[in-house]
Amino acid sequence: SAELSEFFRATYGPTGEFNAKPFETGRSWAGARPERRAIAYDSKGIASHMGLLRRFIKVGDTDLLVAELGLYGVRPDLEGLGIAHSIRALAPALQELAVPFAFGTVRHAMRNHVERFCRDGISNIVTGVRVRSTLPDVLPDMPSTRTEDVLVLVFPIGRPMSEWPSGSLIERNGCEL
Repeated sequence: SAELSEFFRATYGPTGEFNAKPFETGRSWAGARPERRAIAYDSKGIASHMGLLRRFIKVGDTDLLVAELGLYGVRPDLEGLGIAHSIRALAPALQELAVPFAFGTVRHAMRNHVERFCRDGISNIVTGVRVRSTLPDVLPDMPSTRTEDVLVLVFPIGRPMSEWPSGSLIERNGCEL
């Protein structure tokens, strides 16, 4: 956990001080704790990470079991080489979990990166959707939820993409992974 915590601080810190803050205490998760992890190592240590958590989300009016993918990180010296490998490494776990879809969110700044990944056909960007999540730390002077305009990625696992429900809001039913 300490090695992962350091990895996340080093990986997320350059994207904004707040992004690295959850890992300052030595935790290896930011909000919801992953059920499974894909961790790649090389001679320098942790090279990349992706977490997975089964949960029910609500897309529009439809409750849907998904495997949420998150806590994605690639060591800065390896950027551009990791997300496709991470998803492929998790593919057997996703099949074993028998979920219809995997889903994840990324910042709009990652659009070019994930568009390249989506060309392989293993993922789709869903536009026009906002995502509501519970905040991991509830404070009396702050709202307990956050609604974000992020890129939503959907990975058909047990069902075709045509069966992904329509809706302009996804309720995460918990904290972001």
